[in-house]
Amino acid sequence: MEEEARCFLRRFVEEFPAALEEGSPLPVSPLSRRVSLEELHGESLELGLRLLAARGAPAVLSAFLCQAALSQLLQTDLSPFHCPEEAEANQEEEQRVVLLQSEAVQRLFLNKLIDVGLAWHQNLLKPPPSPSQLHHCFVHAIKNTRRKMEDKHLALAEFNQLFGIQDGVERAYYAVFDGHGGVDAATYAATHLHVALSKEEMLQSDAAAAFKTAYKRTDDMFRDKAKRERLRSGTTGVAVLIQGQELTVAWLGDSQAVLVRKGQAVTLMDPHKPEREDEKQRIEDLGGCITFMGCWRVNGTYAVSRAIGDFDQKPYVSGDADCSTTQLTGDEDYVLLACDGFFDAVKPTMVPQLVLDALQQPGEPEEGGDTPLKQSEEKIGQRVAQQLVSYAKAAGSSDNITVMLVFLRPPEKLLSQDSATGTAQATQDSISQDGPQQ
Repeated sequence: MEEEARCFLRRFVEEFPAALEEGSPLPVSPLSRRVSLEELHGESLELGLRLLAARGAPAVLSAFLCQAALSQLLQTDLSPFHCPEEAEANQEEEQRVVLLQSEAVQRLFLNKLIDVGLAWHQNLLKPPPSPSQLHHCFVHAIKNTRRKMEDKHLALAEFNQLFGIQDGVERAYYAVFDGHGGVDAATYAATHLHVALSKEEMLQSDAAAAFKTAYKRTDDMFRDKAKRERLRSGTTGVAVLIQGQELTVAWLGDSQAVLVRKGQAVTLMDPHKPEREDEKQRIEDLGGCITFMGCWRVNGTYAVSRAIGDFDQKPYVSGDADCSTTQLTGDEDYVLLACDGFFDAVKPTMVPQLVLDALQQPGEPEEGGDTPLKQSEEKIGQRVAQQLVSYAKAAGSSDNITVMLVFLRPPEKLLSQDSATGTAQATQDSISQDGPQQ
């Protein structure tokens, strides 16, 4: 790890030996033309991580570099970057939001990042340690037959390092967002939800409450952006925080997470769909209705009953997340997060056998043979994620499909599990009897 970090820093300072000049093109494009002070945190981190990842930076080093650069940025007088034209006449005085010129302020952030990288390289600082419990995460996502890709995802094993949290509790964050009506809401949630979560004082004592507040804050922030820029999109989302020996899942809508323990699927959540009895009752109590138009829809519009965005149908489409917390005992195999493009075609109970089948299937030949156990863990995990997506597509899904697989123990240990449990066969029977969901 140390040599890898030093090699990267050497390449980085060779590419960026000095600050970016004013007026020169940025090496990576900001997400927005204008950002609020609150949005600056998430957008800067996203920009920095994207730039470093594209250059092969070790993930934990990227997190530390971005955190250090952002800390310096937030201590700087940002008033020269204000957008004066945003004091619009149709805004109430107390509702006016200070906006910053994104390209200019992000140039400053990138220059802080370059300064930090140069200082680390020159002073031969020892690279930061990786999280002690590093979960291997694999993602595969396809546009499928849809015209646009509106899914977004984020895997952040370096949660503490990115936010400078030093309370001795290991944390990792994983999320999948399924946008509709455009990708803006999904991109926004993937950029800001984890930042909002990191700021919650109750994060360590009550992760579920922290998650609920973070979802609400993200929805409120996106409402302001949607009003400013006339955006109309929405997104479902499922996010998992592994904090010490607790796994907390928080969700809005019909993206889902499934935990597999000893080869058996563990139910973590119940997705929000309009036809769910309590959701139907909630909507009707508010004066709305559920109608069937190819599928059940809220007031004849959206096919989900909770989401970030969709402000034309609030409060019927609620922005209030649900959460559940599960204690980890050490015998968990993995957690799978996916959008409804996957789960419309695959029942949660089918997941363990599909993963096991993919693990047992030989991959491309390598030196020393082509059996699963002789392949690298990286190739095994990526192949499993790809095959899960392929199965859902073959089973009839035409939607965007994103699958994120977070192994809580090495994949090869799943292959050596005691088959006497009958789990695999029971799940296989379920697949055989039910067939792919259409």
